[in-house]
Formats: sequence, C-alpha cells, structure tokens
Amino acid sequence: MGVTLLWLGLIVLIPLAALVMRPWELGVTGVWHVLGDARVLAAFRLSFGGALLAALISMPVGLLLAWVITRYRFPGRRVLDAMLDLPFALPTAVAGLALAALFAPNGWLGGPLEMLFGWKIAFTPAGVIVALVFVALPFTIRTVEPVLRDLSLEAEEAAATLGATRAQTLGRVVLPALRPAILTGFGLGFARAVGEYGSVIFIAGNMPMVSEIAPLLIIVQLEQFNYAAAAAIGLGMLALSFLILLLLNLWQRRLRQGRA
Repeated sequence: MGVTLLWLGLIVLIPLAALVMRPWELGVTGVWHVLGDARVLAAFRLSFGGALLAALISMPVGLLLAWVITRYRFPGRRVLDAMLDLPFALPTAVAGLALAALFAPNGWLGGPLEMLFGWKIAFTPAGVIVALVFVALPFTIRTVEPVLRDLSLEAEEAAATLGATRAQTLGRVVLPALRPAILTGFGLGFARAVGEYGSVIFIAGNMPMVSEIAPLLIIVQLEQFNYAAAAAIGLGMLALSFLILLLLNLWQRRLRQGRA
C-alpha cells in the first residue's frame, strides 16, 4: 500500500495538484473569465461533445469487429486483428496526416463523399469526429474482445434450443454479459479522445468557434507564455473529464451489482 501510494502521489497527484494550483494566479475572476470566454466554451463543446459522440460510435462498431475476429475464421483474420492495433502504435501526427489526405476534397474518400452526398469531412467538425473515432475505436475492441472470448457458447445454444431467435439471444443473453465491458470501453475511448491533439489538428482546420479543440487552445496559450490561462483551460478539462468518468464508473458498478 505504501509503495502504491508513493507512486500514485509522484506520478498522478503531484502533477494534478500543480495543475489545480497554477490557474489561481489569475484569481477567481481571472479563471472565470478564461473559462467563460466564448472561444473556450466552443472548444469545450467540440472536444467533449466530439469525444462522447466518437465513443458512442465506437461502441457498436467495436462490438461488431470484436465479434468478427473472435467468432469467425477467415483468410486475413490475423492481419485484420493486427491492423486494429495500429492506432495504438501509430504516431498521432502521422494518423492526422493520413486522415487529412484521405478525407480531403481531393482525397480517396473525401472527393467521392462530397461529390455524391455533399459531405465535406476534412477541415470541418466532422473531421474532428472521424479522427476521434480512429483513436477511440481500438479501446472498445480490446476491452470487449477478451470478455467475448471467455463467454461460453452454452448459454447461446440453450437459448436457441428454447426457441429464441438470434436477435433475442443477442439482446437477452450476449449483450447483458458484455455490458460492463462495453461501458468500460466507452469510458476508455472517451478519455482517450477528449485529450487527443495530434491526429485532430491536421484534419480539423482549426477555425476558432468552428473546428478548434480545447487542447489546441492550451497550446496557443503556452505559445503566448500565458501559462496560468493554459492551466485554467486544463483545469476545466480535468474537472469535466473527472465528472463524466465518475458517472460512468458509478453506472458500471451498478451494472455489476445488478448482475451479482
């Protein structure tokens, strides 16, 4: 316990304490002025709203991909399994450049999407969502996959013998067992996406009040040597992230208690 608390204090608590204390150099009014700025609020809405939306999109897509790589055998399955880990290893700047080139108006996907449907992805808030889904999706997959591998097929077979349809089996047998893992993957994906910087700035366009994310505002303040304002924005992100993750953890505990 002593070693654990020591490492927790050195790695987590002391840096967070420094972040919490630094903004108050501006005073309460100064911190409120920074966090209440229209540009900062717009960046918060995009960062947190985009992260929540990306995590929501990652849930069904991640579950589908985890189901495919665990329940089916097909040529190239191992290659697909390895490719799903690329966002973990790929430098975020490289990912951002690749996504920007792919979804640009003259890109392989951006051109056809804009021509056929009128959808402009790159350099818009939609591009931010695409980048955040890219970084959040592997967390959902790798969280659900081991639970899905350990899930016994006997319960599914018993439901089928009792006359349940495939949809009923998935809804009443499989998904309840996977729900805590899916919620954990959602929380991890959200936490990863909300602070993402490198892969977003290349595809977002970074237009103030439109496609500018909160981490970029922190960098802008640091470049202007306004460290207290940067810390104030970071403090706001920390507080909101903590509140959302706390609610998710409480919900997850309630689900586990319900299963018990």
